[in-house]
Amino acid sequence: MKTILNVIWLVLSGFWLFLGYLLAGVLLCVTIIGIPFGLASFRIGVYALWPFGYTTTERRDAGAPSFVGNVLWLILAGWWLALSHIVTGIALCVTIIGIPFGIANFKMIPISLLPLGRDIVPTDQPFTAR
Repeated sequence: MKTILNVIWLVLSGFWLFLGYLLAGVLLCVTIIGIPFGLASFRIGVYALWPFGYTTTERRDAGAPSFVGNVLWLILAGWWLALSHIVTGIALCVTIIGIPFGIANFKMIPISLLPLGRDIVPTDQPFTAR
């Protein structure tokens, strides 16, 4: 079932969201300071490409550097990526078939706003990353 949902997701919105994260990652990797943010963008981009079967968990070892990084991320790229999830989610919720995919888009907003200090793990093992 995850495969079918991922394929439909890929066609409806996953590919375009992946391209957005890829563009943000490339732009952030231009400077040395932005490389950690670019890597986070690439990691979330893969999650945006195939979201079903994966979930996010908070890392317990994330501290003040993750907080500062998340504030910078929010200013540099987070708002734009979250806005793309909001627009795509609303567009998908217009049809009955697209409602689950729109809800999945809305669930991705928190990680697009504050990605540092979070891990993406398979849904069958969300507690093994801790």
